[in-house]
Formats: sequence, C-alpha cells, structure tokens
Amino acid sequence: MLHKRLKKKRIWLIFILLCILLFFLAFDVRLKTVTYTINTEKLTDQIRIALVTDLHSCRYGDDQENLIQAIEKENPDLILLGGDICDDRIPHNNTQKLLKSITKKYPCYYVTGNHEYWTGDIEKVLDIFRAYNVNILQGTFETIEVNGQKLNICGIDDPDAERWGTNISIAQQLEALKSTSENGFYTVLLSHRPELIETYLEYNFDLILSGHAHGGQWRIPGILNGLLAPNQGWFPPYAGGEYSFDNSKMIVSRGLARESTRVPRIFNRPELVIVNLK
Repeated sequence: MLHKRLKKKRIWLIFILLCILLFFLAFDVRLKTVTYTINTEKLTDQIRIALVTDLHSCRYGDDQENLIQAIEKENPDLILLGGDICDDRIPHNNTQKLLKSITKKYPCYYVTGNHEYWTGDIEKVLDIFRAYNVNILQGTFETIEVNGQKLNICGIDDPDAERWGTNISIAQQLEALKSTSENGFYTVLLSHRPELIETYLEYNFDLILSGHAHGGQWRIPGILNGLLAPNQGWFPPYAGGEYSFDNSKMIVSRGLARESTRVPRIFNRPELVIVNLK
C-alpha cells in the first residue's frame, strides 16, 4: 500500500514538473536566430542578409547588447529593417541604441511599418533613421555590390502611408519598381506586410522579405503555425517561415516584439532572421 502511494506521488511530481517545464517553454521570449538558405543561379558567391522586423522599440539587454551580439555573431553583409522598428506607444530609445551600433558596421535599409505611421508623426520617425544614415526605401531601390556581386534591394512603404496621406500609393510604388529586375541582378523586395503576397507576385521579385504577422502570436509547434495575425485573421496563412511560389520565395519573420504586445507570445520566441543567398 505504501509503495502504491509513493508511486502515485512520483507520478504527480513528474506531472507537475512537466507542467512547469511546458509553461516556461510556452512563454519563453528569449531571442533566437533562424537561418534560411536560398539557392539561385544569379549569384556565384554567398550573400548574407540579416532581417530585423517588428522590434517595436523593445528592450534586448543594456544598450540592446543581446540583439547586437546576435547580429554580430552572424556577420551579415547587410541588414534589412522590415518595418515597425519603432512603436507608437513605447519611446524610441531602444531603436536608437540599436541603430547607433549597427549602422557603424553594416549597410542598413529600412521600410516603414504600420505602427510607425500610427505615431502620428512619421517624419519624426524617418528623421531618426536619417540621422543614422539608414537607406529609406519608399518605392525605390538600390543596386548594391556585395562580395563582387550585384544585388537589387527594393522597398515599399506600409499601406498605412496612404491612410495618413503622406506618400504615393503602394500600387504606384510597386509600379515604380516594375523594371528593376531587368538589369538581370537578383532582386529582393522588402515590404512589411506578407498578406499582400498576391500583389507582389505580379512583379519580378526573386525574394520577398516581410514581418507584421508576429508569428501568429500563439503557436503549437508542428501543428499550428499561428493562431491570429494582423490583417490575416484567424489561422493566418503567412504567420512566419519560408513560402515558395512559381518564380519567387517569401520569408516572413516572426519579429522581435515582446513587452509591446498586449497578448503574450506562446511557443513563439522572437527571432532574428538570417538569409543566406547562395
């Protein structure tokens, strides 16, 4: 009888410990790095891109050292900032600390996100990026040379630019980029919103990089990629990860937002995305 009671207690103890472990895994918001490799005949050597999205001015250690060290460890050739780097409710201090560090070491390119327009003062936000010599893409592109190879980096504003009446429409911005790929170089589109993929696919972009979905906020790894995402609703088709199409690929970052979110992330650690073009 005593043996049975002890066995039952051990089972309950194991169950409680498993629940505690599951709880910590579910609400783990430590930064992780996720790497994707994309092969293309348009390149003869590797180009390494760091994609930073949806920071929302969240804190990653003193002076953003945790995020900065994660970036430096990957040694990217350039950094793409995919929108919502600033937040409409949290002060921009942490964003400025990040920019101060990374812009000294890497070429940086930025597109707006919706929350930056929600600040009500988009020019003030853009001035922060200008102050650190970040390349702001608004229906524009740059052909850059990396490791002796040329690459087109294109970018468009978040659609809320139209709502706030500060820029030309997204459709016009995409049209302005229509002939970019005619130079034959690998062409990347940086755009905050993945749900507009059908529109992006009307153009000749080899790779689309986005954020905005926050990983669907709640996940069940291996079963549910995301529960709810902005502008995609329940069970979003593009919550995070790599998506393949006939002539293009899209990578959606789960983003870096932590304390800015009203709803906690579950089984959805914030991520720094590294893209290896080979």
